[in-house]
Amino acid sequence: MSDIFEQDISESEEDISKLEDAEYKPYEESEDEEHFVYPKILYLARLEYSSEGVYVTVPEKFEELKGGDRIIVPTRYGKDMALVLGRTKHPVGLKSSDIVKVERKATDEDLEKFNELAAKENDAFKTFKEKVAEHGLDMKLVAVHFLLEESKALFFFSSENRVDFRELVKDLVSVFKMRIELRQIGVRDESRITGGLGVCGRPYCCHSIRDKLPPVSIKMAKEQNLSLNSTKISGQCGRLLCCLSYEYNWYAEARKKLPTEGLHIYYDGTNFRITDVNPIKQIIRMLSEDGRLLEIPASRFVKDNGKWSIK
Repeated sequence: MSDIFEQDISESEEDISKLEDAEYKPYEESEDEEHFVYPKILYLARLEYSSEGVYVTVPEKFEELKGGDRIIVPTRYGKDMALVLGRTKHPVGLKSSDIVKVERKATDEDLEKFNELAAKENDAFKTFKEKVAEHGLDMKLVAVHFLLEESKALFFFSSENRVDFRELVKDLVSVFKMRIELRQIGVRDESRITGGLGVCGRPYCCHSIRDKLPPVSIKMAKEQNLSLNSTKISGQCGRLLCCLSYEYNWYAEARKKLPTEGLHIYYDGTNFRITDVNPIKQIIRMLSEDGRLLEIPASRFVKDNGKWSIK
């Protein structure tokens, strides 16, 4: 990422553990999932109001979908419209429960209603903020959405604390005369919904690439020899950059074939200590007892019976 910051901050000078995502348990396939066969025709769609990805399949003899089509699908919030992004042939980490079936393509009437509801969402945004102020609640409204197929309004908000919004919901129901659902979201979810540009100059990964990104840890930054400066390895959301996870597996595998930093090796008549290992350049730096600094290609290092030497 960008090196525009002037001074690095060591790990001992600041607590960067708060940048990490909460501990999670990786998905483990059940016996049924192991034998699950993905449908031959599978599409990836997106709920535009929340930037959530949805994998969809189509009924038999259903017309072929293409990128840009709008469809009606069941979601965890209720039946709604989604935007087709295109066919997907090699889904990764997908469970059978993640796939939903398209009910139908959106009609002209659906599109007209969708646009009408979008206009109402702007007014609902203002109403929500007014009601929050009246109740004196600490809530930041991120997005509003009215479901197309159901009489239901979704309000996505963020807050540093738990919020008792029961009275607020009653007020909103009396105003909108429909079911109201308030969803408190985290900082990563807020960035995914609102979008923006990262320090790399590209749109946020969570918003433009995929919403279900793997959790990121400090270990990933350390494995890639990145500066443990919070301003360099965190995004606008205040959490570790999503892109730290992209090359982590490569670095982890590459380092298994190389000696580790701090290892002592006897070479050229004296003792050396490995000070830096660069998996990309395949260069290893060593500092001797007499002050010599050497850069040696990793290909010259061999491991025999658990002991490293230089050929």
